[in-house]
Amino acid sequence: MSKSFKALGLAVSALALTHLPASAQTKVTNEGISASEIVIGTHQDLSGPIKMWGVPVSNGMKMAVEEINTAGGINGRKIKLIIEDSGYDPKRAVLASQKMVERDKIFAMVGPMGSPTVLASQDILFDAGVLQLFPLSAAEFTYKFDPAKPQERLKFSNLLPYVESTRAVVKFMVEAKNFKKPCIMYQDDEYGKNVLDGFNQQVAAMKLTPASITSYKRGVSDFSAQIAKMKSDGCDVVVLGTVIRETIGAMGEAKKLGWDVTFLGATPTNVLEVPTLGKEAVEGLYAAAAFEIPYEDTAKGKVKDWLANYKKMFSADANTQAIIGYNSVVTFAHFVNKAGKDLTGQKLLDALESGDKFMDIFNSPPTIFSKTNHLASTVTQIQQIKNGRWVLVKEGLMF
Repeated sequence: MSKSFKALGLAVSALALTHLPASAQTKVTNEGISASEIVIGTHQDLSGPIKMWGVPVSNGMKMAVEEINTAGGINGRKIKLIIEDSGYDPKRAVLASQKMVERDKIFAMVGPMGSPTVLASQDILFDAGVLQLFPLSAAEFTYKFDPAKPQERLKFSNLLPYVESTRAVVKFMVEAKNFKKPCIMYQDDEYGKNVLDGFNQQVAAMKLTPASITSYKRGVSDFSAQIAKMKSDGCDVVVLGTVIRETIGAMGEAKKLGWDVTFLGATPTNVLEVPTLGKEAVEGLYAAAAFEIPYEDTAKGKVKDWLANYKKMFSADANTQAIIGYNSVVTFAHFVNKAGKDLTGQKLLDALESGDKFMDIFNSPPTIFSKTNHLASTVTQIQQIKNGRWVLVKEGLMF
């Protein structure tokens, strides 16, 4: 056989390999599975600027693990949960992920916290064949995967994506209130830029021009310059790509200036802490949401019991973040159970992509994945703070 013919043969083989389905090439770890245990990991902000998210998320995860293990585990295996504190710092998230992969030998990373922190650390997981499931970020990189990069098939997201949910609520509000001068203030990182993308796409689709676009650095607490600018630019609705402190800070600053404008928050603003801590400053805030926040005095059935159990375990009221943390683990358990007794990484990946439906107890939209879609749902609600409580305004929104 001539050298050139041999080279052509090798080239054709290489080409054929690149066109194999992703399933043929995605390596998935079997670390962290024993006859009696499944080891999972997560990194949360337990000490930094969004610990009001990280702490209750961790509590919700612990509660789910406790419930599952008390009931005998999943096919006889108990869950061992390892939680590391990232402080919402990408460098610390990288170190935490390396430790969990190399030393703790985790089977899956479940519910890791934050867009910048998840983005910085996810390749460590993929290189090791560790699934990244249901991160606490709704940025596009958590569910969009390049078929040419088979390891990216290891990511699945069950949170409302920022781009689609922002588009849905901006569309609803502009049509309902006839706003003409939409504006945005967003956190200058992956999270904020996703909200900005959704805002820009929807405003352009409605043939409107933003009156003001302003940002702030993650962790800052003074928003006077941004609010003053948006006020002078004549904004009639302000989209907030903020979290908890920044939502309260921005709206408090507007009140100080006597500026009566409509504020519309992205999904991370839709938490109990915003009305609890913000009080009068945040009255009237609208926000994108995935599910109605349950209140103890109005909840019923399983949700009422769940709220009572959470309070008993953690001496605190449950909130959106606790529900999201809890759901990340029970969703994981649902698909592990479907994967069967002879659990492997590949079998869990197949179960996740099977189109099987998971329903939580909180009336969220169903969680369904497929081989080509690793995002659970885009159905959005809009809620508003009235008399210190989140109230449903409209559900079933799509952009």
